[in-house]
Amino acid sequence: MSAPVCVLDASVGVKWFRDEPGSKEARAVLAEHIAGRIVIAVDTLFAYEVLRAASRDHRPVDAMRVHHDLERLELVTVPLGEELVRAAANARESLGCALYDAFAAGLATLLDAPLYSADTRAHGTHPGVRLIGA
Repeated sequence: MSAPVCVLDASVGVKWFRDEPGSKEARAVLAEHIAGRIVIAVDTLFAYEVLRAASRDHRPVDAMRVHHDLERLELVTVPLGEELVRAAANARESLGCALYDAFAAGLATLLDAPLYSADTRAHGTHPGVRLIGA
């Protein structure tokens, strides 16, 4: 039996590296993934966005630490493709958010998986969204 899949928006991934509201809950989701009880799927923008936000102190060592930590997590990264772009465009239309913000929601729809997000404005009305620290 395989573990259930969930989709994370980068707003949750950033909480793994920065102490902010919802960090404890975000780290608990990560612990479930590490234990093999869930599988975390992300879109290709996830790593870029987490790196940008989690290493905002502008020290090269911070960016490299975050990059190495993300690589070791073995997240399932879904590449950009026609299906994902279509799902994101549909999510943008239904959520009223930017296309950039709609990729995680589109991926969750494609995978029929729950979406974890801290971005209430972009994802608050996504069906079944689990808001963390928002």
